[in-house]
Amino acid sequence: MPVVPSAPEVAQEPVHEQGLHHQLTVGQMTMVAVGGSIGTGLLLGSAAALEIAGPSVIVSYVVAAFIAYTVAMALGELASMHPAAGSFAIYGELYLNQYLGFLCRAAYWASIAFSIGAELVASATYMTYWLPAVPGEIWVIVFSALLLLVNLRSVGSFGRFEFWFSMIKFANIVAFILAGAALMFSGHVTPQYNAHGGLLPKGAIAPLLAVFLAIYAFGGVEMLAVTTGESRSPQDIPRAARLTFFLLAGLYLGAIVVLVGVMPWNHAGVTESPFVSVLRLTKIPAAAFLMNFVVLTAALSGANAKLYVASRLLFSMGRTRWAPRSLGKLNASGSPRLALLVSSYGIVTALIIENWAPKQAFLYIMGAAFSGLILSWIVSLAAHVSFRWRLTREQVAALPMRSPLGVWGSVLGFVLVSAAVLHTLLASRVNEIGGLTFFVILTVAYIFLKRSRQAS
Repeated sequence: MPVVPSAPEVAQEPVHEQGLHHQLTVGQMTMVAVGGSIGTGLLLGSAAALEIAGPSVIVSYVVAAFIAYTVAMALGELASMHPAAGSFAIYGELYLNQYLGFLCRAAYWASIAFSIGAELVASATYMTYWLPAVPGEIWVIVFSALLLLVNLRSVGSFGRFEFWFSMIKFANIVAFILAGAALMFSGHVTPQYNAHGGLLPKGAIAPLLAVFLAIYAFGGVEMLAVTTGESRSPQDIPRAARLTFFLLAGLYLGAIVVLVGVMPWNHAGVTESPFVSVLRLTKIPAAAFLMNFVVLTAALSGANAKLYVASRLLFSMGRTRWAPRSLGKLNASGSPRLALLVSSYGIVTALIIENWAPKQAFLYIMGAAFSGLILSWIVSLAAHVSFRWRLTREQVAALPMRSPLGVWGSVLGFVLVSAAVLHTLLASRVNEIGGLTFFVILTVAYIFLKRSRQAS
């Protein structure tokens, strides 16, 4: 295992990532992570969590926020020492072992690339609200072309585009929180926190069961680590890490508190977003039109951020010979063109599965994808624990960013996230089979690629 050098020595661009342009500002790095995070986990998944826990779902989101905080701070600390597009995969390889570094990077890439397609399929579905006669495949092609063009330009141009794209849904959720709070404080709606069975209508254990759904709403906080490979300055990383977490936590907790207060928990259903239900209560003109616009921008912004992150991870794999070397090439704008095109495979795959494969096939792949996304949290927390245990007190004091929770925060986060993964896998046979098959395939790929690297 490598000896950890002093902070000024490590906060440099890795040799294998030279050529990337360092143009992303604090705000742009933050909004890439926010844009990749805010999606169906909050807009629709909150209904499922609400059905499980009732009003106590607020506790579920507080616990999930704490877990996300341990991840965000661990990643911020590691990224401030090792700013790299390879991010958590590099941390896993440096401080754990080569296998976990590969598994984390490959699983996350495959997961997030597939979810790009799922976001675009959802976007096409939303467009049928306005133009039902236009086939969904047309919208997938149009949106895919738009996002590829955005990502093929310089990272500075991408950052500006994603910043304002993410800001649309950010502003809309803030508006939702303010509108819901106004309904309660003005007396137009009676607060529902104690109605219909009290705060714990499903029992004291229910909030803990709903935590596992709430965690997925925070999925995306890890994307910040990938953006650090193109950050304008390593000194921006600590600010971006803190800002990303507090923006997401403020939005999610504010939204769920308002949602539970305005809408009776036993009226929530997964057939529509509970946010639509609340907008109807506000009697805002064209509420359905407005909400459709919000979920459309949420899906497209999420797809855009995920395409960026997937392409950078694959580029990093190409440069470190865990993928074909051609994937590590950059165009004149500093964008990994081939890695970007290959990372868009999920668009085609999701479209084929959604239209021609049985629904069960789609569920199996999504189960595998969720496993890959959460694995990045587990590896990041474990790597942070290993990293901290190697440092002296003087080295800890010299870190560009220090997690307020220290090493024990990451230990606790690791235990909680591992429990969430086990619960998710064991709660559904689909998730169990999809996730385990996914990791077996990646392990076989690792063995083959390791032999290939050694031979060359």
